[in-house]
Amino acid sequence: MIIRDINKRGRRRRLKKSRVAVKTPGGRTVYHYRHKKHSVAKCAKCGSPLNATPTGPRSVIAKLPKSQRRPNRPYGGNLCPSCLRELMISKVIEEGMSLLAS
Repeated sequence: MIIRDINKRGRRRRLKKSRVAVKTPGGRTVYHYRHKKHSVAKCAKCGSPLNATPTGPRSVIAKLPKSQRRPNRPYGGNLCPSCLRELMISKVIEEGMSLLAS
């Protein structure tokens, strides 16, 4: 029933747009359809928000140059700097252990 009410005003007004009631100067209440906000990119390990990564629809982000889409470092756009540091240190320790074992 709720979906039927939301889709009442045309076939392009689906659940991907949020419906906001707005009062006009004439006193009528009309609905404006606004795009929902896009969530911030998060670290794959700890879930904290990533710096230097833009938010928005894919159509906007695809038009940006690659250097503006993500940080230019290993695992950039996937891991935050602190998690990357932990990963690098753990890999160096593993390599050192393997050299000692052989």
